[in-house]
Amino acid sequence: MGISISVNGQMHASDAAPDTPLLYILRNDLGLNGAKYGCGVSQCGACTVIVDGKAVRSCVTAMGATSGGKITTLEGLAAPGKLHPLQQAFMDEQAAQCGFCMNGMIMTAKAFLDRNPQPTEAQIRKAMAANLCRCGTHNRIVRAIQRAAKATAATASRSAAIAEGAQA
Repeated sequence: MGISISVNGQMHASDAAPDTPLLYILRNDLGLNGAKYGCGVSQCGACTVIVDGKAVRSCVTAMGATSGGKITTLEGLAAPGKLHPLQQAFMDEQAAQCGFCMNGMIMTAKAFLDRNPQPTEAQIRKAMAANLCRCGTHNRIVRAIQRAAKATAATASRSAAIAEGAQA
């Protein structure tokens, strides 16, 4: 009896036990290595993925608990040939030193910005507080999230203007 999960828009079946951590399925079975094994106890955020719009720690989330949900990993953010605005902003701000925490930072920021597209700096810092970066690039991470929020807002504004022009 297998469990089916939707990852980055594709269905996958697994014969693993339902209590197998989602992280293991993503990395070992599906070859998606964006999510990292950091602490194994939901404390660092390196393993963060998005399940049905919420940032979750895949190291402690049972695969069976995600059946029927939509899972997005870091690999699922970019469009062919184009980085997601958060990925681009993290590069532009040089927010990564070792890069180990970046998966969790980007995925947590994505879920946060989806709920709050125009956050204040204080809101960003609060939303990101549970993700650890040992390199100390927190200020660059905050700037990257601010940059991505502005880029996303600008894109939405251009799209609205185009749609408005098409209706006129």
